[in-house]
Amino acid sequence: MKKITIAIDGFSSTGKSTLAKQLAKHLGYVFVDTGAMYRAVTLYAIQNNYINLEYFDTESLKADLTKIKLEFQFNPELGFAEMYLNNKNVEKEIRTIEVSNFVSKVAEISQVRAKLVEQQKEMGKNKAIVMDGRDIGTVVFPDAELKIFMTASAQTRAQRRFDEMVSKGESISFEEVLKNVQERDYIDTHREDSPLVMAHNAIEIDNSNITREEQFQIVLDLVNNI
Repeated sequence: MKKITIAIDGFSSTGKSTLAKQLAKHLGYVFVDTGAMYRAVTLYAIQNNYINLEYFDTESLKADLTKIKLEFQFNPELGFAEMYLNNKNVEKEIRTIEVSNFVSKVAEISQVRAKLVEQQKEMGKNKAIVMDGRDIGTVVFPDAELKIFMTASAQTRAQRRFDEMVSKGESISFEEVLKNVQERDYIDTHREDSPLVMAHNAIEIDNSNITREEQFQIVLDLVNNI
């Protein structure tokens, strides 16, 4: 079978990574969660007191970009690669609501995007890759053979995210999660550098009312028809 590049973009909490993992495992492709990369940079900014609710020291973060080493390491027990920040596994830390609250602001910085996009393009130079994020089909892989754009209502996405976080033992309200989803939507679609938009030749999938299995089959059929 011909090796292709699959770009999955869309709004936060639409299940992009879940779908990408399913496809990568089934096809034997490399999976790259670009959101994890932006979350890791955000975690670095939090750890170094560059960002909080009152201010964002963007210049210090820009100056530190050369000190930030990002790496995916495959975990055979989980069946997918986990995010490492400066040689430390941060997969759990980057999924917190605190990181979620700041990640879109960090992703607005052009220098951060440039650094990560360069790495992402290098990862996909040999194809046979499934990459998800916000600008994969428009910026990272504009020539991808298959582009998917995922969406769902804000309420549906917030409920999914809320259920996931509660299952992990986090203490949080649904209203807080919904507010985070709505704020991220606004920032992602209004930033000057690589705003979240659907690529002109992408296929939109609204998964508000379909199961993960149904969604996977829809996209797998698309892959098989290329």
